[in-house]
Amino acid sequence: MLGAGWALNVIEQCRKMGFKGPVWPVHPTKAEIGGLKAYASLADLPEAPDATFIGVNRFATIDVVRELAAMEAGGAICFASGWTEAGEPGLQNRLVAAAGDMPILGPNCYGVINYLDGALLWPDQHGGVPVDKGVALVSQSSNIVINLGMQARGLPVAYVACLGNAAMVGLAELTGALLDDPRVTAVGLYIEGIDDAPAFAALAQKARALGKGVVAIKSGKTELSRTAAASHTASLAGGGAAS
Repeated sequence: MLGAGWALNVIEQCRKMGFKGPVWPVHPTKAEIGGLKAYASLADLPEAPDATFIGVNRFATIDVVRELAAMEAGGAICFASGWTEAGEPGLQNRLVAAAGDMPILGPNCYGVINYLDGALLWPDQHGGVPVDKGVALVSQSSNIVINLGMQARGLPVAYVACLGNAAMVGLAELTGALLDDPRVTAVGLYIEGIDDAPAFAALAQKARALGKGVVAIKSGKTELSRTAAASHTASLAGGGAAS
């Protein structure tokens, strides 16, 4: 976890879910965050992290991603906003270049909740509980899945995952990985944009072959909602004819 306040939120959410693995806060001046030893830099960590929540500003995010990629970390959540959705496509391109072969979710992304194993890279409330199996919710909008997770309707939720701007890992790739988990029974998608229609079609075929249902809600049916999607995650889902 990088950053002070956001890292503390992630630590607290992991504790609430009973996560048993190691958690390593990183901060240049703090000795501890949330009662855990804080490391001054990524280079001071015991080993390359499996997954990292990056809760620093967008410019520092690029540097952190580059360093994580160099140390062969597993992947990262890029929380900061202010990229293509804010008229800065060049900055987002720099982020992707810095990542190299290391996968990143986002930027402009809240992260991932794994209710099956109690692992969270998530800096906010969510309302879920540990489960043995359930549905996976994938969305470009973090608030959408937060609201869905707060609706106590007896639906077991196995994963919550946000894409944000989906600069590297897209909807089909992330959802396909979740479908591979035998504990996932179905997927629910909130779509602001599809940038790879063949991959999305292949995802639907994969879900069908696995006998797992897909429920999709697509924004962008009206001019107002298309404008909102473009400014939210720099996405455009298409008009109502695509519904």
